[in-house]
Amino acid sequence: MLAQVAVIVPTRNEAANIGEFLRSIPLQLPLVVVDASSDETVAIIQQQRPLHTTIIRHPGNVTTARQVGAEAAQAEWLLFTDADISFAPDYFTNLPAYLHLDAVYGPKQSLDAYAAYYRRFSRGQQWLHQMGIPAVSGSNLLVRRSVLQAVGGFDLSLTVNEDSELGWRIKRQGYQIGFAPDLVVYARDQRRLAYGRLRKTTHTLLRCALLYTGLMPVSWRSHDWGYWARRN
Repeated sequence: MLAQVAVIVPTRNEAANIGEFLRSIPLQLPLVVVDASSDETVAIIQQQRPLHTTIIRHPGNVTTARQVGAEAAQAEWLLFTDADISFAPDYFTNLPAYLHLDAVYGPKQSLDAYAAYYRRFSRGQQWLHQMGIPAVSGSNLLVRRSVLQAVGGFDLSLTVNEDSELGWRIKRQGYQIGFAPDLVVYARDQRRLAYGRLRKTTHTLLRCALLYTGLMPVSWRSHDWGYWARRN
């Protein structure tokens, strides 16, 4: 059943992370990389994974990159993720159990720094999902191609929280979206948390609350409120 799945990852100067990411993906899975790097990211990918890999050079932001990757992938299922994670060893063994849904997302954990923070965040995701509010992370989101097309794809006006907004739209349009606690990815780049856990959490909660309730002014949607500034 994994032959129906393609992995889509935006990359921007991920030379320090991309090797571990690639090693966590089965070699037979198609991988679509949408790259905006000025470092050795592409060269590392070409060396380590020359087969079943498509590399698209595109200068856009992460939201645009996800959409470009989705349009280029040929599989029935699109697995959106980030280059600074690795998939748990049993991720792709567990995945087929969820392919009866229209979309599914799982938690992000950490094997080293900030492990307690990620555990609390994952519990929050599960609680929100039980309340009927998908709490999607773009690091770990699987969507049927036909469903992504039906809901209009990613909102290209957003430069951050595009993953959460997509999850709400999928749910509101009547599709089945599930939370899978055993589909785990592990964060390996903790720079945003190092800049301040409270800052990152407040940023996420406030923006998501405004987006979910429809109270965010249109003029604010394209601003990331400094989310990417120190990352790059």
